[in-house]
Amino acid sequence: MDDDTLRWVKIADNITDIPFNDNHIAEVVADDKTICIAWQKDVLFAFAQKCPHASGLLVNGYMDASSNIVCPVHGYTFCIKNGRNISGEGYYLKHWPVAVKPDGIYIGFEKDK
Repeated sequence: MDDDTLRWVKIADNITDIPFNDNHIAEVVADDKTICIAWQKDVLFAFAQKCPHASGLLVNGYMDASSNIVCPVHGYTFCIKNGRNISGEGYYLKHWPVAVKPDGIYIGFEKDK
């Protein structure tokens, strides 16, 4: 997706405004949706709040060394760069691009058609 197809929603003025837990994952509200944002290797990722399998809250999960999110309920693992299910169960995790701009941190949502 390019900037022409995205609607950017500001979630914070600065990265220090995001309430990351010890696993570097936070829940934020953007566009009336509660989503997760993770900080791994100086990169921000935005993805669905709940695991698509059993609705485990991903804020309670953790990021592995390859920047995959691991669900705390059954250990299902997702690549937060593309949403693919790494552990092989066939699910897909919704994810969104993140942009750090001079005036804040934004998540890109598809524009309504």
